[in-house]
Amino acid sequence: MQPSIAVRASRFEEGVCYFSLTCLTILPFAEAIARFFFKTGVPHSSVLMIHILLWVGLVSGMIATKQDKHLSIALIENFPHPLKQRIKKYCVLLSTVLAAFILTIVAWTAVAFVKISLTPWRLIGFIPDQVFALIIPVGYAIMALRYAGKIPVHPRILGMLTVLLATACSFPMIAKIIWGFDAPDAVFAITDAFYTLSWRIKLPVCLVLIIAAFAGTPLFVVLAGLSLILIHAARGEIDVVSNQIYTTLTMDSFIPIPLFTLTGFVLSESKAGKRLVRTFRSLFSFLPGGMIMATVVICAFFTSFTGASGVTILALGGLLYIILVDHVKYSPKFAIGLLTSTGSIGLLFPPSLPIILVGTATQTNIFHVFLGALFPGIILVITVIIFGISVSRKIKIPVEHFSFKKVAAALKASAFEILLPFLLIAGYFSGILSLTEIGAVALIYIIIVEVFIHKDIAVRDLPQVIGKAVPIIGGVLSILALSQALSYYIVDTQTPENFAHWMQETIKSKYVFLALLNGALLIVGCLMDIFSAILIVLPLIVPLGAAYGIDPVHLGIIFITNLEVGFLTPPVGMNLFLSAYRFNKPFIEICRDVLPFLIIQLIVVLLITYVPWFSTFLPSLF
Repeated sequence: MQPSIAVRASRFEEGVCYFSLTCLTILPFAEAIARFFFKTGVPHSSVLMIHILLWVGLVSGMIATKQDKHLSIALIENFPHPLKQRIKKYCVLLSTVLAAFILTIVAWTAVAFVKISLTPWRLIGFIPDQVFALIIPVGYAIMALRYAGKIPVHPRILGMLTVLLATACSFPMIAKIIWGFDAPDAVFAITDAFYTLSWRIKLPVCLVLIIAAFAGTPLFVVLAGLSLILIHAARGEIDVVSNQIYTTLTMDSFIPIPLFTLTGFVLSESKAGKRLVRTFRSLFSFLPGGMIMATVVICAFFTSFTGASGVTILALGGLLYIILVDHVKYSPKFAIGLLTSTGSIGLLFPPSLPIILVGTATQTNIFHVFLGALFPGIILVITVIIFGISVSRKIKIPVEHFSFKKVAAALKASAFEILLPFLLIAGYFSGILSLTEIGAVALIYIIIVEVFIHKDIAVRDLPQVIGKAVPIIGGVLSILALSQALSYYIVDTQTPENFAHWMQETIKSKYVFLALLNGALLIVGCLMDIFSAILIVLPLIVPLGAAYGIDPVHLGIIFITNLEVGFLTPPVGMNLFLSAYRFNKPFIEICRDVLPFLIIQLIVVLLITYVPWFSTFLPSLF
């Protein structure tokens, strides 16, 4: 039986995405090889890579839309079950209508951008840049139509009406596409009427969008809507939104994002976790609290590659729980508290994606941010280990006999995984490889290890593993692109500088400001995933940090550590819900189990916040 047109289209879409990711991996790897051995490079590789990233961002965004995997806040998911069921259908209706409406307008702005802003053509190899940029209007149009098709109203005519209404509201862009800047007077009069209308409705529209964000509307859609209405109300050309999308998704500093995300997912889908558990257990289990050391180090390792604490809890939680409870005899409450709290403990270690994004958002050397995060990360790890050791001594956890034979066998089995972070750190900090090349080397290395050496993942299953990472890549890059569009408006109106001036007039003490910042960031960490928070919130805080004389590296580390703790903070910390799901325990019980670890991490946050030396010493040496 022949597959349907929809199935063939879906396979083609996935094929384009996988092909783009393959090219994005091979090109920097080939560039590194050519430079190292032949003192040359791959022609046009840098410009090709950034335009392939553009395709990865849009196609993975389309796939995330199809799978309903775009990042959102969705507080409704935390409501009691009966209330959630009654309200959820209205939230879905609001979200899908808004998404279809806003993304249709974005698609029209992209057509105008490609037609006007990218003229005359610029060749990339033998391909005009307009050909690469066509994915922007096509991608957002497909996303808009998919959301229109998800509108939960029968008959489906509401979806088509939403798209048609959004097309009518895109009249200024359509006029620009047809006439350029030489439109008839009547067209200019209609365009002016749109500007006036935007000015009058901008406040209620912004309010609706903010409510929609908490109702579960994908955050990239909310950012797009805010950018469109605010720029247009200020009598700006809204095709600047697509300009910012193009500019953002053709920045080489963002290429490592999909590469490290894929590396983390290949690791989590293999048996690397089991091998590492065996290794660190054999190394440390002769010490009181040795398995605590092993657990913290393993979780830090995995989270540093995935950049998302939830992956670590879901991938390793079950295995580590069995070892801690059934084999080492810790109480279930202690084991769950430990595993939940260490799910995000590796975000401060390279090659952490949040560190890369913080460096970009604060316009700080990423190398310096990596260095600045090392001491705080080590302090956090050591503090949790010390607490674990004290508990182990108190309840008299038995130790195991140290066996060189077991250690040697375990090290032999996990040698390739253990070697990976050392290779990456040596390659990056020595300057031999760029961050993009490190990402490509890491991905190729781990595929060779897990697919061809250990054979944990069959070659035929590799697309399935990559498919699990694609929605995460699409969600992050979608938010990244639209947050830059909103940042364009915010910077243009000097809002951060004005707010920083107001804060300085209101709050004189730097230390009071830092206390307020900690509290605000804990709330942000509860409500938002780390990628969204960095891309949306951090740019607003950077001018405040500068106003109070806070080093940008120190500010970035404060931001990440607060978000880590925010994941554990009731009532809506993300890791609490993931842990409740993974261990099949009531949410309130998870909160109680995590409380001792939450208090410890809060103390560490205060130490890192008020002793900037930990974050600034190493960067000051370079």
